[in-house]
Amino acid sequence: MNTLESKIQFNQSNSQKVIKLISEIDTFKGKWSVLENMNVSFLNKLRNIATIQSVGSSTRIEGATLSDQDIKELIAGLDINKLDTRDEQEVVGYYDALELIFENYSDIELTENYIKQLHSILLKYSVKDDRQRGIYKKLTNKVVATYPNGTQKVVFNTTEPNLVPKEMEGIITWTNQSIRENKIHPLIIIALFIYEFLSIHPFHDGNGRLSRLLTTLILLKQEYNFIKYVSFEHLIEERKKDYYTALMECQQNRYTDNEKADKWIIFFLDSIKNLSEKLEIKIKDTSLTKSIYLNERQKQIMSFVEKNELCKIGDIHRSFSDISINTLKKDMKYLVENNLLDKTGQRKGSIYHLKSGKA
Repeated sequence: MNTLESKIQFNQSNSQKVIKLISEIDTFKGKWSVLENMNVSFLNKLRNIATIQSVGSSTRIEGATLSDQDIKELIAGLDINKLDTRDEQEVVGYYDALELIFENYSDIELTENYIKQLHSILLKYSVKDDRQRGIYKKLTNKVVATYPNGTQKVVFNTTEPNLVPKEMEGIITWTNQSIRENKIHPLIIIALFIYEFLSIHPFHDGNGRLSRLLTTLILLKQEYNFIKYVSFEHLIEERKKDYYTALMECQQNRYTDNEKADKWIIFFLDSIKNLSEKLEIKIKDTSLTKSIYLNERQKQIMSFVEKNELCKIGDIHRSFSDISINTLKKDMKYLVENNLLDKTGQRKGSIYHLKSGKA
């Protein structure tokens, strides 16, 4: 039977494509590590837009009908006791799971238990899924593509229920071990994990949505932090036909020595590269790209202020006791002068908070 490593053995042409795509993505990743702390207000706006797009697109891919505007209004006036329709239940479940990942990704390990917990959160408002949350499937299921006109098409068959625990344990173990060993590029590891997850389709429902949440989770854990500010799910919705075609072409040789995940991995990498390009266009003409240098200490101060919202210099000094108060005052002055923080009040009564209203 085909091993996981053999599924990512590419021919020369595909190897060159993969190398080029990874190089372009990692070049942007390096740029982003410099940019991401420079205008938190602007990034928060990007993240809010991307979150709505992600929730909308990921649920619409599976057949939901709510528009991004519908979702924005639903979340703004959220009352979990009034989620009357399945679309609303799915949207809020996805939103909760995505926000949990954004806020806690460093603490969420790639294990069966955590994956089951994410599945439970994803479906926690879905009344018809009461008995299926966080539980592997007991009946055979299929990957079905739902198109805008409501028609559906079977994309491929999936792992039989009795084989799911073994296959899930295998791909999770391989993924974690491969990341630790660092012999295979993490983007290839992530792409293959998602391919295998979709092929196994371990739960009765919610597998497509969960695969996109897991994509975001593992990318963040590997420090592809820009994924929070541009919607992977929205791109998949735009490229839905290519998404299913790549899966089908790789899946046709499932459980044979000829199974290769090359077309899927190239599609996956090209999608991530496309996201980086979209984000680069968004930031090109904004003050985010203004030439402002922040050292590591100043970046930590910015993160502290973002987390705590309103801070006095004494609050900051207590959390950074190894920094002299004079150095800290100079840092705060620098951040205010470069339009990254706002300051209200005078002297000891001064309060610092993120710059608002700038994009």
